[in-house]
Amino acid sequence: MLFMLIVKASKNSEEGNLPSETLMEAMSDYNKKLVEAGVRVMAKGLHPSSNGIRISYTTPGEKPVVTEGPFKETSELIAGFILIDVNSKEEAMNWAMQMPDPQGFGEGQIELRQVFE
Repeated sequence: MLFMLIVKASKNSEEGNLPSETLMEAMSDYNKKLVEAGVRVMAKGLHPSSNGIRISYTTPGEKPVVTEGPFKETSELIAGFILIDVNSKEEAMNWAMQMPDPQGFGEGQIELRQVFE
């Protein structure tokens, strides 16, 4: 079963502030554990939304609306993701609970979602 651990954006990630060296090491150790367990498929961080483009389909049949970032609502943005292949939702939850605070500023939030296969 594929699950995505979606790391939600924060004010700090949107400002391009990198995590501390300690957090970078903790995340590296976490990713190493995922790889050693054979469950990590992919892990990537995303650039801030100031580098992004949003395409909105507001009216059926008409051209979509294109908006360039940055986008204000950080609670709706994603800073990165880890894709894991596990045997159950419980196993995915266990891996998610082991992730260090991905923002490191007390702003971290992870959303766990199953991927259609």
